[in-house]
Amino acid sequence: MATPLLSPDSPVHAEEEEDTRELLYEAYNELQALAAELGGAAGAPAIVVVGHQTDGKSALVEALMGFQFNHVGGGTKTRRPVALHLRFNPRCNEPQCRLFAGPGDEDEDAGIAGRPMPLADIQAYIEAENMRLQNDPCQFSEKEIIIKVEYKHCPNLTIIDTPGLILPAPGRKNRVLQSQASAVESLVRAKIQHKETIILCLEDCSDWSNATTRRVVMQVDPDLARTVLVSTKLDTKIPQFARPSDVEVFLHPPTCVLDVSLLGDSPFFTSVPSGRVGSFHEAVFRSNEEFKKAISSRESEDIVSIEDKLGRSLTTEEKERIGVGNLRLFLEELLRNRYIESVPLIIPLLEKEHRNATRKLHEISQEISDLDEAKLKEKAQLFHDSFLTKLSLLLKGMVVAPPDKFGETLINERINGGTFTGSENFQLPNKMMPNAGMRLYGGAQYHRAMAEFRLVIGSIKCPPITREEIVNACGVEDIHDGTNYSRTACVIAVAKARDTFEPFLHQLGFRLLYILKRLIPISVYLLEKDGEHFSSHEVLVRRVQAAFKRFAESTEQSCRERCMEDLESTTRYVTWSLHNKNRAGLRHFLDSFVAPEQLSVNTLHEQLPGLNDNKQDRAKGDSKSNHSSDTNSSGAVPETRLVDLLDSTLWNRRLVPSSERLVYALVHQIFHGIKEHFLVTTELKFNCFLLMPIVDKLPALLRQDLESAFEDELDSIFDVSQLRQSLGQKKREMEIEVKRIKRLKEKFGEINKKLNSLQVRQ
Repeated sequence: MATPLLSPDSPVHAEEEEDTRELLYEAYNELQALAAELGGAAGAPAIVVVGHQTDGKSALVEALMGFQFNHVGGGTKTRRPVALHLRFNPRCNEPQCRLFAGPGDEDEDAGIAGRPMPLADIQAYIEAENMRLQNDPCQFSEKEIIIKVEYKHCPNLTIIDTPGLILPAPGRKNRVLQSQASAVESLVRAKIQHKETIILCLEDCSDWSNATTRRVVMQVDPDLARTVLVSTKLDTKIPQFARPSDVEVFLHPPTCVLDVSLLGDSPFFTSVPSGRVGSFHEAVFRSNEEFKKAISSRESEDIVSIEDKLGRSLTTEEKERIGVGNLRLFLEELLRNRYIESVPLIIPLLEKEHRNATRKLHEISQEISDLDEAKLKEKAQLFHDSFLTKLSLLLKGMVVAPPDKFGETLINERINGGTFTGSENFQLPNKMMPNAGMRLYGGAQYHRAMAEFRLVIGSIKCPPITREEIVNACGVEDIHDGTNYSRTACVIAVAKARDTFEPFLHQLGFRLLYILKRLIPISVYLLEKDGEHFSSHEVLVRRVQAAFKRFAESTEQSCRERCMEDLESTTRYVTWSLHNKNRAGLRHFLDSFVAPEQLSVNTLHEQLPGLNDNKQDRAKGDSKSNHSSDTNSSGAVPETRLVDLLDSTLWNRRLVPSSERLVYALVHQIFHGIKEHFLVTTELKFNCFLLMPIVDKLPALLRQDLESAFEDELDSIFDVSQLRQSLGQKKREMEIEVKRIKRLKEKFGEINKKLNSLQVRQ
């Protein structure tokens, strides 16, 4: 057990120790208030009470506090964590309580949060909350009910009463209870995971081999190095032991059961008298004083009962483990030592904070003295150069900005910056994109977006072509009524290409513009990190940011218009020389119509059944061929096939399979050529006319914007009068802060000297 700084038989030293303790708690109050104002953290030590349902957690917390405020009884009562924030206040002879229901509760609007409340009203509120959650589908809530208590007889600490752990029965019919048990266990683990937290682990069992609560606690604290083990309801366990040896094993667990570095070396044993405080008929205690006396009496009765079972008197060490009072003394001493151990660590932190505050005060004074036109212009130029440097570094690549704060995965990027989707709403799966799960920013994010654009466009196939589209595209020529299937194919291909690729052009522009705009907050963060961001010159910062946004938007629009011109020209006029692959594919396709010379005309008729439509014209052609000499018969077959092909394609309006295949092949080849041309030119133009201007044109534009602003009026950039007033206010506040930190540093130094003096005397 922890030993006090001084022996109890030295009243003068004990009084001096008490004065030092009050000074220590008062100094911590100031430290916590200062940390809250500075946006830091100087939390008081916390004790989290963990146990299963009906282990007596809430009753033990009340007994430790010495007053009743909670909802206790059989079954599940605590359904929300109850956090008691104790604060030392030498002026409060009685506990002064304030209830904070927690963020999001309706009771805050009703005026409950933060106002002083008697203990009976706090208890009624907690009971009502537990009853409400009992009828709620979730059953439990992780939001804490916060009770702030100021009292003369308490240190600065936090005690958190958690919902009781549940051991549900197996089976599918108990799935609801199993789900609740899992939720409560997760809640408890989250409360005890902080390394500074002291865990009060309650076990309601007569055999230490049953590690019901320890099973959960040891998942977070495997060696129980910050865990105080408590066996509750001792008064009900004593009668269960038949032999003194059973009691000995219970009081002194063997190392094979508790072979760990347990905080306090061995368990504590407590009993809390049943009954509530109040003036109602069922109340057992009329005041909290009666309740505290009953706790003390129960402790004495438990010692007597154990001694009767053992047949011997308990040693002093054994008695110090029995009763709520001894547990409270142990926890107070433990927390006091935690405070004392932290004093030497706090002093250098306060010295560092004092140096930082002094430096900030000097910087503010320097800014006030620099409020003249020449120096302000110099500052504006410095910020301009620093901002551009950070932008350039972000595009080139850097790791200074934390990815968890500024990076985006591909899913988040698609949500915020839009997706690449066509008319069929097809979207590439994330697993097909490299680095999809990584949180990227800057140039890396730009490159990933462009790579996704390439994959999406490259995977696009020509939309389906219907027979009606082919017939409608044939139309009527201005000089003949034949069908020109090459023109038909061009009409269909360019229309489908335009409808397919134009939406992607707008989507790419929007996505890349979003990524570039994200560079602004990241650059500001980097400037602040390096101390180059002028927080007092918000007008200047906003002007530079606005100029960058205007430039990025206008540059993206200009680049997109250039790409639209390319798409319009490619889809308005088909240049066959641009599609070498189309010509090769078309030649291969047409070879299927012109079979080798060994094929007969009848075979060609079978392949092109549409040739049977004009039998009379075909008979005339055949008779002319028959009058030719036999020596020319071999050359007549290709001519006949050519005539048949023209009859099937040019002179015939009936859409036969051969004509349909011809149009289909031409459309696909033209569409594929347009797609490749669109992909190459679009990527090249966005790199040249969107990305590169950020590097080579933006600096001159920002400089011109600042110079024009200087010519108009200096206040349009700096707002000098308002700036002088705000800096003066900041200087006064910083002077007060420097004095507070200095006074607090001196107070902790005085405490440290007194503690060292007390230890020397000991």
